[in-house]
Amino acid sequence: MNHFMEKFLYYLKKVLIFIKVICIVFYKIALMGIQWIKQSRKRIIYSIIFVAVIILIPVGYFIFRPKQEVVEVEVYPKVPVKKIKIIHFGDFRKIFNDRNDLHISSAKKNGVPIVQSRAQAETLKDKLVKIETNNLYKIEDLTHSIPYLVPKAKDMLDEIATNFQDSLRSKGVDSYKIVVTSVLRSNEDVKKLRKVNVNASENSAHRYGTTIDIGYLRFERTNNNYPHDIPREELRHILAEVLRDMRKNKKLYVKYEVKQGCFHITVR
Repeated sequence: MNHFMEKFLYYLKKVLIFIKVICIVFYKIALMGIQWIKQSRKRIIYSIIFVAVIILIPVGYFIFRPKQEVVEVEVYPKVPVKKIKIIHFGDFRKIFNDRNDLHISSAKKNGVPIVQSRAQAETLKDKLVKIETNNLYKIEDLTHSIPYLVPKAKDMLDEIATNFQDSLRSKGVDSYKIVVTSVLRSNEDVKKLRKVNVNASENSAHRYGTTIDIGYLRFERTNNNYPHDIPREELRHILAEVLRDMRKNKKLYVKYEVKQGCFHITVR
């Protein structure tokens, strides 16, 4: 019924516009007739022909123009935003500022020897475990790393993701998970990455299978039926709370990366 009414109103509007144009044209003709009534018959005939042509052009276009298809656009209701009560605890750049030498020292202690190539990583499957997207976290499409960690680092990742979701549930939210953006990098990966990102460290803890990057600019939604969106800044803060507590318990080192938009994390 709504579709029929939309078509009816559409064509009614076109007819009214056409009638309006015709009325204006005939009004102009009447004015011209009054002015030209005293002119010669030949000039009047030429004028009438000219006006008739002007009238016929829009009329012909209206009659013979191609029919326009009316496309129905489905409009989705705007999802309301739910605010979460959070307590700010300082500048993340100052709080999460563990030096690279701490990451490297812990990586050497807990990880595998430096992986030179991806082919070599395939030979270390007895010491590395593959991580895949699951209900706790999403593994981003990796271009300069491969999804392998030592078991201790995987346990750390599982704990971070679990604590993040537990914290959300305690605040009445259950619809997001973290996104892992980088994992194990071979020396070959590091060299390639430095060609496109000069800020990437040549002496990277990612080479030992102990280190991950977790993005704070994007979180994966897990429940599309949840009626609210959560502001990204609040999700970032909840993740930071989890990392702060685990860092306090000496489970990890963490660096807040501004340019890369991630938390750089190494297991202790």
